[in-house]
Amino acid sequence: MGLCIYYSGCINKGAFLPELINEVQDIAEIYKWNYTIFRKQFPVDSFEKESHDGEIYGIVFSPPNCEPVFITFLSNGKMSSPVNLETFGKDSNEARRKYVYQLSVKTQYAGIHTHKLIIHLFRHLNDRYFQNFEMTDEGQYWETGDEELLQQMFDRYNRLMENFASALESYPMSEGETFESYFQRLIEQINKRKGRSS
Repeated sequence: MGLCIYYSGCINKGAFLPELINEVQDIAEIYKWNYTIFRKQFPVDSFEKESHDGEIYGIVFSPPNCEPVFITFLSNGKMSSPVNLETFGKDSNEARRKYVYQLSVKTQYAGIHTHKLIIHLFRHLNDRYFQNFEMTDEGQYWETGDEELLQQMFDRYNRLMENFASALESYPMSEGETFESYFQRLIEQINKRKGRSS
C-alpha cells in the first residue's frame, strides 16, 4: 500500500551501459543516495536472444525513505531486478514469468520532491538510453507533469494510509478470527464510516 511507480522496457541496442551507469551514479552521489553497481558490460550479441544468462547488469539506488530504484537489466537488454529474477525467473507459470520484466518502486514515504526527481531521471534516461519504455505513475506526474495533481495524489494516499492505520487500531483482530474474516470486517467498517456499502 502506498503510491508507486511501475515501469518496464529495454536498453537501446546502441546505448552504452557504462555511460548510463556513470550518469546515474553521478546523480546518486550528488543527492547522497546509496547505490550498488552490478555488471557493467553486456555479453556480445546477447540482445539477439530472448533468453538471458541469469546475471544482473546496471545500477540500483536508494533515496531516503524510498524503495530501491532499479535501473537494471538482464543480458537480453530487458529491464529486471534481482528480486524479480529470483521471484519470477523460473516460475513454471508463463503468465507469472512475465513479471520478471515489470519493475516498481514505492515513493510514498520519500515525498513529492524525491518522486519528481525519480520521474525526471527516468525521462532523461528514456530519451537517451531506453526503448519500448513504459511507465505508470500513481501520482500521475509522469503522464501529466502536473505538480498540483501530484500533490493531490500524495494527499489522497496519505489519507488512505491514515484511515487504514486508524481502522487497525480501532478494530483489532478478535481471538480465533482468520485474517480473511478480519479484513472483511475491517473493510466493512471503513465503508460504513465513509457511507458506502461493501
